[in-house]
Amino acid sequence: MPNIKSVKKDVIKSRKNHLRNISAKSAMKTFIKKAKTAIDGHSETAVTAVAIRAACSTIDKTAERGIIHRNQASRRKSRLMKRANKALQAVATA
Repeated sequence: MPNIKSVKKDVIKSRKNHLRNISAKSAMKTFIKKAKTAIDGHSETAVTAVAIRAACSTIDKTAERGIIHRNQASRRKSRLMKRANKALQAVATA
């Protein structure tokens, strides 16, 4: 543990932020997983659209807060949409 008061405060703050970041990343991953299961489960398009919208919103919020990089957010959303479009196309052709 540091001796300097300001550094002690920094350590406490960084631990708090670390816990917040872990929680936000976990929530984001949960929303992505729900969207993927909705896509792969061939559920109704309305349910899938809501799940994808919620996942994209969570990804954007996480990037906006600086928890993940904006390029990572774009990549995650892109892959999710690519998966959704592929599933939608498979349903349309079948």
